[in-house]
Amino acid sequence: KTFEESLGFRHACKVFDESKKISDEDIRFILDAGRRAPSSFGMEAWKFLVITNEDLKAKLRPACWNQAQITTCSHLVIILAGIESVKPESGIVEKRFARRDMSQENLEFYLKLYSDHLAETLSSDENIYAWTAKQTAFAGANMMSAAAVRGVDSCPIEGFDKNQVEEILNIDKSKFRLSMMIPFGYRINEQSSQLRLNFDEVVEFIS
Repeated sequence: KTFEESLGFRHACKVFDESKKISDEDIRFILDAGRRAPSSFGMEAWKFLVITNEDLKAKLRPACWNQAQITTCSHLVIILAGIESVKPESGIVEKRFARRDMSQENLEFYLKLYSDHLAETLSSDENIYAWTAKQTAFAGANMMSAAAVRGVDSCPIEGFDKNQVEEILNIDKSKFRLSMMIPFGYRINEQSSQLRLNFDEVVEFIS
């Protein structure tokens, strides 16, 4: 599909055909699109958990408002927002910056800029989560667009009991916290109409 066609194809699929499974090639293509998403300061503060185990999906469903997408999908992708990795004291921030070819002086400059600019954000795990969870939307959008290109359906989900899901998945909340869930698979019902505001209602050109 072209990008334009994929925009029309993608919709919030509410129930998937349980008999159809996504190929390894296609799911890797989708996940790689998420990996390539932009992130603030290039920190890539996320992790993607891919669940195909039917028993685990069934265990998660009650914590996700009993939504059918959770158990009917082929692959359930859990997007976690990073907590520990964005803290300068973790050493990971320095490693992220050091991937760029720069002098020690420039590296120290960027580390200070990062710490000073994000002083309030980094002051608590809750503030960090608000910052990094917001960025996971880039990764999620990339994945859903990539899926549509391959003819794979998806549905972004934020309707869940965060604490329950984290407990079921045994998430170390000092390192990661649940941001969103995206089931992927193939539609079993006809696509619903895509309703959007008119272009001129959304876009304003300022000259």
